Amino acid sequence: MVATTLVSSAGGMLAMLNESHPSLKLHALSNLNNLADSFLAEISTSVLLLESLYEDEESDPHQRQLAALLLSKVFCYLGELNDSLSYALEAGPLFDVSEDSDFVHTLLAKAIDKYASFKSKAAAESNDESTEVDPRLEAIVERLFDKCIVDGKYQQAMGTAIECRRLDKLEEAITKSDNVQGTLSYCIHVSHSFVNLREYRQEVLRLIVKVFQKLPSPDYLSICQCLMFLDEPEGVASILETLLRSENKDDALLAHQIAFDLVENENQPFLLNVRDRLSLPKSQPSEPVEPTPSDADSTRNAGVNGPDDVPMTEGESASDVNVPEDPSEKLYAERLNKIKGILSGETSIQLNLQFLYSHNKSDPLILKTIKQSVEMRNSVCHSATIYANAIMHAGTTVDTFLRENLEWVSRATDWAKFSATAGLGVIHRGHLQQGRSLMAPYLPQGGTGGGVSPYSEGGALYALGLIHANHGEGIKQFLRDSLHSTTVEVIQHGACLGLGLASLGTADEDIYEEIKNVLYTDSAVAGEAAGISMGLLMVGTGSDKANEMLTYAHETQHEKIIRGLALGIALTVYGREEEADTLIEQMTSDQDPILRYGGMYALALAYRGTANNKAIRQLLHFAVSDVSDDVRRTAVLALGFVLYSDPEQTPRIVSLLSESYNPHVRYGAALAVGISCAGTGLSEAISLLEPLTSDVVDFVRQGALIAMAMVMVQISEASDPRVGTFRRQLEKIILDKHEDTMSKMGAILASGILDAGGRNVTIRLLSKTKHDKITAVVGLAVFSQFWYWYPLTYFMSLAFSPHAKPSLFECPEPTTVPTTASTEKLPTAVLSTSAKAKARASKK
Repeated sequence: MVATTLVSSAGGMLAMLNESHPSLKLHALSNLNNLADSFLAEISTSVLLLESLYEDEESDPHQRQLAALLLSKVFCYLGELNDSLSYALEAGPLFDVSEDSDFVHTLLAKAIDKYASFKSKAAAESNDESTEVDPRLEAIVERLFDKCIVDGKYQQAMGTAIECRRLDKLEEAITKSDNVQGTLSYCIHVSHSFVNLREYRQEVLRLIVKVFQKLPSPDYLSICQCLMFLDEPEGVASILETLLRSENKDDALLAHQIAFDLVENENQPFLLNVRDRLSLPKSQPSEPVEPTPSDADSTRNAGVNGPDDVPMTEGESASDVNVPEDPSEKLYAERLNKIKGILSGETSIQLNLQFLYSHNKSDPLILKTIKQSVEMRNSVCHSATIYANAIMHAGTTVDTFLRENLEWVSRATDWAKFSATAGLGVIHRGHLQQGRSLMAPYLPQGGTGGGVSPYSEGGALYALGLIHANHGEGIKQFLRDSLHSTTVEVIQHGACLGLGLASLGTADEDIYEEIKNVLYTDSAVAGEAAGISMGLLMVGTGSDKANEMLTYAHETQHEKIIRGLALGIALTVYGREEEADTLIEQMTSDQDPILRYGGMYALALAYRGTANNKAIRQLLHFAVSDVSDDVRRTAVLALGFVLYSDPEQTPRIVSLLSESYNPHVRYGAALAVGISCAGTGLSEAISLLEPLTSDVVDFVRQGALIAMAMVMVQISEASDPRVGTFRRQLEKIILDKHEDTMSKMGAILASGILDAGGRNVTIRLLSKTKHDKITAVVGLAVFSQFWYWYPLTYFMSLAFSPHAKPSLFECPEPTTVPTTASTEKLPTAVLSTSAKAKARASKK
């Protein structure tokens, strides 16, 4: 029987280190390594002795490694992790990464951090030699990778590989995992959520696509989503064509599903690129069968009252394709026509239009109540009611309220008339086939301006842009002709906005030059719209045109033009992340507060939905330090765009700002929560906004009411009783004659947003695949400019997405007219003194 020896001190072992015989030292070091956890205090007093043993180059290498490992443990427990890691590297194979102890876990974390920072520096600098990684450190990290893969901890291995920029190990972890499809999905999620650098994220996605394609049955849905991020339309077109030519019906259905998923991300230029790369059936005749856009448009422009809008050009090619003789090619031609219709967005738009029209549940009595409570001399509230009607019926094509109140609507003058006409564009949004004929009575007649008010004409052109937003192939030429043929700045204003919306993100050089010519007329009204329109046209391209716009912003004297250009420049860097840093730095350090204000939007849109720490820190810095209230307000508001992919964070981050002494900062905090938490019904967001709806400053109340409506849109009273309370609060504000105009306007707009799209739409900035919806984000960014220019309120309609879950989003009961109950005559009360007096009188 072996007795267990209980050691009460490490003194004896430490004394053996002074012995001259190597085997005694070796024995002592070996035992001290085992006792290090228990006798740290004692061992740490002999650090100098241990260091001398480690530095003795004549001694046995194993002895030096033991001394290095013991020193590593001592320094680790003393909190000196850098020293501890350097000694652990010297310990070589004695440092066992598979050991389950606090010491090993701590040092591995430190090793990975150090290795990752080395690799990041090497990637950032062209001269890799300056940041060469210690091979011993690399060996430790390699051993950790191998251990994770052997133990089946593939997600841990993938996370470490991505952080350490080891794409070879990432590929190994994915291919060796037992569920490759699931592992790849996790990898896509990690790359979008945790990889901050856009360039490196693209490298990871390319690897994922490569691994996907090697699988026996690739997940084409995920591949195409990755290729969309990488902006590689030829890859998507190749996959779609392969699936369409397949004899298997399921493959063709998969191709259609891929197309629908891509359309949901709303990237018009990419989709058109994919569509144009799909090859025609082989027996297609050599002569062109589809009219060019200019031919189609010239036929349309023969007269304003032409029958209908010509749909996107692929719509015509679909019907004009000559049917091939070969049955397989004939089948491919049919499928090709369908998929082109989907990629153009027309199929989705048509389905949405039918859904919104047939399921319209808007409550006309709410609008009637608002109309009756608004004084005619208050033009702001009159316009707000028209905005609310447009938002409430967005995409439903129901304009009953306007038709029934023509006389009331006609009282609008000048810019209010512009807005009233433009509102039709929101109501008929997506009505691509008849949009032009619907707006015909208001459009410029033959380019001369006719007898119609220029404000109505400008509003009608803006409305056409809203109808065809992000799907403007069929209307672009008409808008260009309208812009050419007028010198009236109001009409130019509407035409520029309409053209920007219809050509969203297409980066068409000819259109850019035409809008630039309007900008160079130096007209404040037309120039502001031109600046925004240039941004819409170039959205997300990171184009050098931004520098050209910035130069003109410094030259012009008009604040309106500078503001339009500032937003336009911000739109060009949409989603460019670190690529936009130079331009952002240039704008945020500018002396002109309007350009600094544009810099806030540039930060917001460049880092949209990334929750990037650097962007958040910069915005918070400007929110509390800038001398301009406009810049501070926008800096806080911009947080909503950076954080919309993680809405739970926003109320926490802006909670202190929502209590700021500065009302502009409070307003920004309200809208930041409204934007990032839109349609979520998040309880924390509602709790933060509630006190702001009764703020002492009118415009803060306005912002809070609008933000609250954005958060609560399509949230039923059953899921949160505060929705009913909020509706009653809005009604009270609207009916209160003593309420100030700003709050009343906010309440009217909030009523429209709550019941948006006939109570059938919500505000969504992310698609089902968690990718950002470009049109929606851009729409809310321009909508937030309504602070300066009310007609931009309509841009909110770009963020509306139909939903079809009546179980979750049950519509509230329609309001009813309060009935006056018939009053019964009650018996007259008789006072006791009267009775006594009568009794006395009768006795007499």
